[in-house]
Amino acid sequence: MTRPRILLADDHKIVTDGLKRVLESDFDIAGTVENGRELVTAVKSLHPDVIVVDISMPMLNGIEAVRQIRKEHEQIKVVFLTMHPDISYAVKAFEAGASGYVLKHSASDELVTAIREALKGRTYVTSLIAGELMHSYKHGTYLQAETVSSLTSRQREVLQLLAEGHSVKEIATTLNISIKTVEYHKYRMMEDLGIKTVSELLRYAAKRGIAP
Repeated sequence: MTRPRILLADDHKIVTDGLKRVLESDFDIAGTVENGRELVTAVKSLHPDVIVVDISMPMLNGIEAVRQIRKEHEQIKVVFLTMHPDISYAVKAFEAGASGYVLKHSASDELVTAIREALKGRTYVTSLIAGELMHSYKHGTYLQAETVSSLTSRQREVLQLLAEGHSVKEIATTLNISIKTVEYHKYRMMEDLGIKTVSELLRYAAKRGIAP
């Protein structure tokens, strides 16, 4: 019987090494990647059944990476494994197409269950935030005005790379677009968000957890 293939995405090798030990008795580990861009590329060649992904990753955060992956690979299940107990992150994760949300410090107890539930087409939320998450959906408190959602996918990519300290030239090379296009996205974001300086734009990104 073929075992499910798991792709691990986390920018800390000590974490992926620990996850391998937790999962390898039940699943095949298809591979590991250290940033969101590597994850998007690896999916195409490794064909995993489930991705276990952190939210905070360099180059492209986990939520943005999953949004891109789900456009072409709807069949792949996604379980987020993160340090973020804030339900706003959980909401974004499920809106991006996640099947599971587990906190890192409870991974040894919950991750295998979350993966198995995802493979069955079900949803798993760590017990540590499940009640609060359900309450937020029931009462609509998660529907806060979140201006970052009004940005395009490309704008969010540019914003994360800017927040990580990459130059406009480096961003153009990474995204395979022109320097002029990067500048356009930067100033269009500032205009749309009512932001007047680049430093203010970077503070905006940091406040909303766009960059790790």
